[in-house]
Amino acid sequence: MHNHHIFRTFAQYFKAKQNPPMEKIIILDFGSQTTQLIGRRLRELNEYCEIVPFNKFPKNTDDIKGVILSGSPYSVYDPTAFKTDLSQIRGKFPVLGICYGAQFMAYTSGGNVESAGSREYGRANLSFIDSHDLLLKDILPGSQIWMSHGDSITLIPANFKKIASSDDVELAAFKIDSEKTWGVQFHPEVFHTLDGTQLLENFLNICECKRDWSPASFVESTVAQLKVQLGNDKVLLGLSGGVDSSVAAVLLNKAIGKNLTCIFVDHGLLRKNEFENVMKDYEHLGLNVIGVNVKERFYKALAGISDPEQKRKIIGAGFIDVFDEEAHKIKDVKWLAQGTIYPDIIESLSITGTVIKSHHNVGGLPEKMNLKLCEPLRLLFKDEVRRVGTQLGMMHHLIKRQPFPGPGLAVRILRDITPEKVQMLQEADDIFISGLREWNLYDKVWQAGVILLPVHSVGVMGDERTYENAVALRAVTSTDAMTADWAQLPYDFLAKMSNEIINKVKGVNRVVYDISSKPPATIEWE
Repeated sequence: MHNHHIFRTFAQYFKAKQNPPMEKIIILDFGSQTTQLIGRRLRELNEYCEIVPFNKFPKNTDDIKGVILSGSPYSVYDPTAFKTDLSQIRGKFPVLGICYGAQFMAYTSGGNVESAGSREYGRANLSFIDSHDLLLKDILPGSQIWMSHGDSITLIPANFKKIASSDDVELAAFKIDSEKTWGVQFHPEVFHTLDGTQLLENFLNICECKRDWSPASFVESTVAQLKVQLGNDKVLLGLSGGVDSSVAAVLLNKAIGKNLTCIFVDHGLLRKNEFENVMKDYEHLGLNVIGVNVKERFYKALAGISDPEQKRKIIGAGFIDVFDEEAHKIKDVKWLAQGTIYPDIIESLSITGTVIKSHHNVGGLPEKMNLKLCEPLRLLFKDEVRRVGTQLGMMHHLIKRQPFPGPGLAVRILRDITPEKVQMLQEADDIFISGLREWNLYDKVWQAGVILLPVHSVGVMGDERTYENAVALRAVTSTDAMTADWAQLPYDFLAKMSNEIINKVKGVNRVVYDISSKPPATIEWE
């Protein structure tokens, strides 16, 4: 399964009946891992966009202002490469091809695309720029770009004009004569292309976009769409206590009110006192929430299980069973709502369909319960979800809650899980998270937590030799969870956390700090 399949219902979530229709940019997805970043950049520029599979260009084009062709893991000359007919697009809309998109236009127009011999990957600089070209307006020679391709355009057709070069790539960008069509062999959507946002903004200006998409317009259009989609149907939503499911709940509550029932499951793997605290928050939000305490059931199911993927599957199956039981107590439920966001999906399936890690949000819940699935935040990033939460008037501490894995502390206890290990980790985690808040570091960190390591180490307490557990502190900075750097927390803070954990948490005699970035490591250890 390729990641373009996940976009089949994009319009269902983002398109409300509006008069006049909301203008948009269509991004044709050829399978690149950075396609979603193109969409994110456009939304940061307040432009509404829809990502659709490369071969599913919309039939209704009244509200389309321009088209972007994404990158791809394939070569254009590969027999299995994604191909589409551009005759209905080129010359009719402004078009920007990125990497594979640029190569595809050149190749299908009679140009040459060949293997670059060695992969052109990483930072480069534009050595030549056509200063009169509208796409490159306000971008100067020397501007840093990011290359990521194994092929290069070596010859462009006669009606193509070179508008930019780098030292290693002669045809870094081109424009097609008598068309508002451009191609670039670098990635303007990634942070390392320093003028990438300027280039995309220039393209939106070429498209004459109004750029009136915002969290407020998202809330308005999504609430309107949910009313149409759900009608008077009853909806069940699984709350995790995190920002995604909470924002989804408030959004749905705004759309359908009493027809929404939320279930918050305490699987015994939440943070210390989290169940009680979050239930109070949900009451303040006016949500109809049922709290279900099933700690012992999950501890029993997880007893003796060490494999992380197996732990995730057991917890996912347990959630399904609990939800199924609770759903049967409510008459006539037809929909299951979830707070799924884009990184959940992209990390659950790679481009080749290889499972990186399973995610309980994209499991078999709807099928087992015979419910239709509603995921209003499916293609939003975490920072966008938070802006929507602010727009909905939610409390700061709920919106700014750091991400927390669906399986909870199960994936922060390496190897098997016991209630004693959970309690030990909850205490250590509470000290760390409370410390981040007290030192005003919490909002500066994307995600933080403590990992209980499956090792014992020698220590000395008083006059006695100890042989106890080691824990690792993990804190990262990020903007979208696709990449992350370890947070450079103050040494005196780390020293205090280590001292408090070792002194106050029985069974821990060593604290280490994880200084791995993503990639190559992941944010969680499992």
